[in-house]
Formats: sequence, structure tokens, C-alpha cells
Amino acid sequence: MPNFHYRAARPDGTIVETDIEGETPRALRAQLEGQGLLVLDLSGSGTRPTISFGSRQRPIPARDFLVFNQEFLALIKAGLPMLRCFDLLTDRLAQGGFQQALQSVRESIRGGASISEAMAIHPIYFPELYQASLRAGEQAGNLGEVLKRYIAYLKMLIEVREKVVKATIYPLFLLGFGLLVTCGLLFFVLPSFAEVYQESRVELPWATQLLLDITNSAGQWIVALAAILGIIGVWLYWWKSTPQGQWRIHWLFLNAPVLGPLFLKNQVIRLARTLSTILGGGIPLLSALQVTAQSMPNKVFAKALNAVIVHVREGMSLSVALKKEKFLPNLTLEMIEVGETTGALETMLFEVAEFHEGELDFQLSRMMTWIEPIFIILIGIILGGVVIALYLPIFQMAGAV
Repeated sequence: MPNFHYRAARPDGTIVETDIEGETPRALRAQLEGQGLLVLDLSGSGTRPTISFGSRQRPIPARDFLVFNQEFLALIKAGLPMLRCFDLLTDRLAQGGFQQALQSVRESIRGGASISEAMAIHPIYFPELYQASLRAGEQAGNLGEVLKRYIAYLKMLIEVREKVVKATIYPLFLLGFGLLVTCGLLFFVLPSFAEVYQESRVELPWATQLLLDITNSAGQWIVALAAILGIIGVWLYWWKSTPQGQWRIHWLFLNAPVLGPLFLKNQVIRLARTLSTILGGGIPLLSALQVTAQSMPNKVFAKALNAVIVHVREGMSLSVALKKEKFLPNLTLEMIEVGETTGALETMLFEVAEFHEGELDFQLSRMMTWIEPIFIILIGIILGGVVIALYLPIFQMAGAV
């Protein structure tokens, strides 16, 4: 009998994590839920996947997973048998971990497992949200419609993420370019001027002397700065791998000046889209919240949602539980409360995502409008100051003549 590793919450909110034997993930999940446990994570073969591929497994990029699902949907619409679908999907891929995972899924289906059960063995490639969506589609007999909904969700997720990344990369590029040019002036152009000034024995202005002192002592402070930054980098790398460090870093992202509201809206959009997509597949609210919490990359949101799950399990309404945790904007909470009261929670969650996407677009456009001139002016001031400091002695000598 296969061995599984699970993490679940007891009714009192405590977490239990251990290994257990079971026939299938679905049967094991039903068994644990029958014991009053809320299953938070369930994976095959202990703490490792049941199949080892010899190379380190990594999730495939979101765009590649989107293409895979588009092809999968096209094959289902064509009316091909499921095994034939996976034959074609597997043959299309080059050798790699994902191809071997698809081969394993095909063999499991051939042995009588459902698609969601076969994919549950490889959570690194098939997220819990994806498995839950397929499970709901299999039970309702509308697998094609569920895949179509998931593809739309994935497209929106990729689009929002690219908008946020673009907004953060452009300022960093401008700042990095300005610093690179400044370093070029200080370490390649300034030494030539320094030789001229030394031969002329002219008294240097304080700004020029400061630049020369910085350049001359660079060999000492750069080594010390690199050592300090290296120590800090190693410590941050260790700290971010701890649960407390991950939570604190994600909290800092959400509360950072200027960019913090953008990251917050991005996570709210992801939460609303995910929960709306799962509820649209016919999955109960408690299970939908569980899958949503597991799919949230931000640990602040994931931890808060796990607390919400406990509150809802105790009989509290979703809107009241969300208000109690205080991690969502007030307007979002009000919209969710209206949707829950009117029995249109799925539709209202979709509206929440649409509303915040519009706000995110507006804020990104406004930020990009201001960032470009501000950074250009800032870089101009820095470079202009360096150039003026270089030529001040020449101006003085010309005035003396």
C-alpha cells in the first residue's frame, strides 16, 4: 500500500504532521476528514514524491504550464481517449522531469486511477489548486469547462505578475545604469584628471578633493564593503529559508513604501481569482479556502487564510473570519460580505479581482509616469555633480590666467 505524508489541522487549531498508508490520495483525504481533521497538505511516499527522476525537480514556468493546458484542452475537445491525450502530450515534450511525470500520470491512469489522483503524486508539477479543479471536473463530468476556467485564471495570473515585475525592474535598471556610469567616471576618468592636477600643484576645491579621496581609498573600503555585504547576504539567505524569515520578508514587501500597495493588490487579486475559480468548479467553501491557502506564495496571506479556515470550520462566516484576521483592504471585505449575504460569493470574488486589477493598472501607469523623469533627474544630478567636481580646478586655473 502506498505511503503518504500529510499535514492537517485538528478542530482545536493545532497542526499534526506525519506519515500514513492509504490506497489513493482521495480515499486517504476522506479518511482523515472523517476523523475531524482539516487536511492542509497531502503528498505521496512520505516526505518525498513517490517517483524519483534522478534530477532535481522544479516547477515548470507558468507560461509553459499554460501551453500544456491549452493543448490538453484542445485534445479533450477533439474527443480523444484520455490515454491517447497523454501519449500525445508526453511525446511533444523534450526529455525532462515534467515529461517523466506525465509518463507516470499516464501509467497511473492506465492502472485505473483518476487524472487528479495520478497527478497528486507529483505536486511539484501539478499544484493543489490544479488537482482540486480537475477533481471537481471529473466529479461533475465537465472536465473541459474546468480546464477552460483554469486557463483563464492562469492567463490573468501571468498578466498581473508581469505588470508588477515590469514596474519594479524599470526603476532598478535606471538606478543601476546611473551607478555604473558614476563608477566609470570615478575609477577610469578621474585618475587621468588627478595626474594633471598633481603636476599643476593647484589647490583643489573640496568637492574635487572628496572625489579623489574616495577613489584613492576605494581599494580599502570596497573590500570591507564586499565582505560586509557577503556576510549580510549569507545571513539573509539562511533567514529567508526559515518560516519566520519568509513571513517577515513577505510582510516587508506588503508594507514597503510606494511598492507595498502594488504587492498587496497583486496578492488580493490572486486570492480572489483563485477562490472564485475553485468555487466555480463546485468545490465546497472550506476545501476551496484550504486549496487557496496552499496556492498563495505570500506567507502572510497563507498564514492568515489558515487561521480563517479554522474560524470558518468553527461556524464563523467567511466575511467575519476575514475581518478578524485584518489582512485585506476594507473595500475588499465589504464586497465579499455583500457577495456572501446575497449568495453570489463566486461572482463577487470575480468582481473583487476585476476591481483591483483596474486599480493596479492605474497605479502602475501613474507610477511609471513619475518614475522615469524622477530617476532621470536624480541620475543627472549625480553625474552632473561628478563632472562639475572634475572640472572645477580647470575653471579655477583658467580664471587665474
